[in-house]
Amino acid sequence: MIEMFPQYSNELRGIVNRLKDLMIPFQQKWYYTPEMRGRYSINYVLPALVPKLSYNDLDIKEGGAASNTFLSVVNGTFEGDDEKTRNQLFEYCKLDTYAMVKILEKLLQV
Repeated sequence: MIEMFPQYSNELRGIVNRLKDLMIPFQQKWYYTPEMRGRYSINYVLPALVPKLSYNDLDIKEGGAASNTFLSVVNGTFEGDDEKTRNQLFEYCKLDTYAMVKILEKLLQV
């Protein structure tokens, strides 16, 4: 995003410097539950820790698809309904962010 929006590079770098990777506790097996089935991606961690949340009802269900779709919309190669797709991306990102909050809450309880 810094390359796409250089006018916001300072702000974006500030955000990046504050990010913490919530995958690490699961990847390093500091926290594990059998429901994760030996995996540590959010698609396995979320249903194991917060079963009421799910990506299943979304049109965009995983990060790779969201990233690729966003890139094609931004660089002008997307062929489809821009408004509908932007809404789908928004819904995915909204759940993804909320999922991280709920996972962090679970980790803080340990």
